[in-house]
Amino acid sequence: MRVPFLTALLLASCLQCFAVVEITTSTLPNGTVGSSYSAVVVAIDGCTPYKWSVTGTLPAGVTFTPINNTQSLSLTGAPTTASSYSFTVQVKGCGGHISQVNYTVVIQPAPVEVVNLTWNASTSTNIAGYNMYRGPDGVNWELINTGGLIASTLYSDSTVANNTTYYYAATAVNTSGTESAKSAAIHVAIP
Repeated sequence: MRVPFLTALLLASCLQCFAVVEITTSTLPNGTVGSSYSAVVVAIDGCTPYKWSVTGTLPAGVTFTPINNTQSLSLTGAPTTASSYSFTVQVKGCGGHISQVNYTVVIQPAPVEVVNLTWNASTSTNIAGYNMYRGPDGVNWELINTGGLIASTLYSDSTVANNTTYYYAATAVNTSGTESAKSAAIHVAIP
């Protein structure tokens, strides 16, 4: 006997309600006062839309926003106060299941490390300069040379925080303003 399509669809939807939502992000990057901060907390399984909440104290100057159709939580801003911040992120799936993770983020008063990056020059003849992108996971990127294009194939990032891993990728921009795809990402672990 065949199950009517609508019944099969309802059964599939109900099975999602029993799946347990889980936060898969175990740690968050540290930051530096006055430097742009970006982190993403990701959840999987369960049924969407997810409902996110944060308890405890986020770093001063950092806010949170659900993204990717509520499947992730973005933490962004420019920290204003050096300190150690502890908080809990909780996600609730539409079936009522909950997952939560406790995080500690240290915001230091000033950077103490510098990442020097070099890359091969573009072989195109009409290159105006380069852009450098940084991210916490190799997926979510932020432009870090906000003062204009980089004229050479060298960039020094002095806004890094201790005990944090960063991913970097470069792009070339031609004289018409067209930007290339990002280079292969590299990751740098700051001690």
